Amino acid sequence: MFSIFTKIKERVEAFLNEKNIVTDCLNKIEQKTGIKKRYLAIGAVSATGLYLLFGYGASLLCNLIGFVYPAYFSIKAIESPNKDDDTQWLTYWVVYGFFGVGEFFSDIFLYWFPFYYVFKCLFLLWCMAPFSWNGSQVLYRHVVRPFFLKHEASVDNMVSNLSGKAMTAAESVTREGKGLF
Repeated sequence: MFSIFTKIKERVEAFLNEKNIVTDCLNKIEQKTGIKKRYLAIGAVSATGLYLLFGYGASLLCNLIGFVYPAYFSIKAIESPNKDDDTQWLTYWVVYGFFGVGEFFSDIFLYWFPFYYVFKCLFLLWCMAPFSWNGSQVLYRHVVRPFFLKHEASVDNMVSNLSGKAMTAAESVTREGKGLF
């Protein structure tokens, strides 16, 4: 367990030493205030955590965390020649989609649980974590994939039937539209 925290610390240190928009901003603040960027980052993460606990609009912040970082790294994965990172982020988005659908139907109840958005944010962070046993990999292997394989044929039939009906409806609308002119 300690090795995980060491890896995370090393990854954060590496990120803070990279050149990007976040570190540029942290460097400017460090120059103006004299506070080391490591402490500024810890403060920002702490403020975010407190906002998730007590702030208005925690849902928006949590959804931004679950969307912006993965979207950025998904774009980087698409642009890279390595396809392993594509699979990693596709898996995240599949699990994120399943979670989003489930949350849609249960949100009215979950909203009332104390610290719901903190737990949701921690769940999404676990799903996007940079190790092989992150949440998206575990949930995909143990929940999504078995469910998909069990119901693949019936879903394929349903999609085929729906596409046929959609095509028929589109042709019908087109014919009726031509008849109007």
